[in-house]
Amino acid sequence: MHHLPATGYLRLPHIIGDPRAEPPIPAVIPVSKSTWWAGVKSGRYPQPVRTLGLRITAWRVEDIRALIQQAAGAQ
Repeated sequence: MHHLPATGYLRLPHIIGDPRAEPPIPAVIPVSKSTWWAGVKSGRYPQPVRTLGLRITAWRVEDIRALIQQAAGAQ
C-alpha cells in the first residue's frame, strides 16, 4: 500500500513513479507519462493545480485519493 499524505500536493513522478530516482519512487498509478497526460486531457485523470509556480505542476493529494477510490470501486 502506498503511503500518501493526508493533504498536500504530488508531483508527477510521485503519481506514476520514477524507477531512476534515488531511491526509486514506486508508482501509485502505474501508467506512462504520455498515458497520464492523455487521461488528464480526456478528463479520466484529475486536472493539475498550476498555482504553485510558473514551472511547477502538481496534483492535490485529495484528487489522487479520489481517483484511487473510484478505480477500486469500479473493479
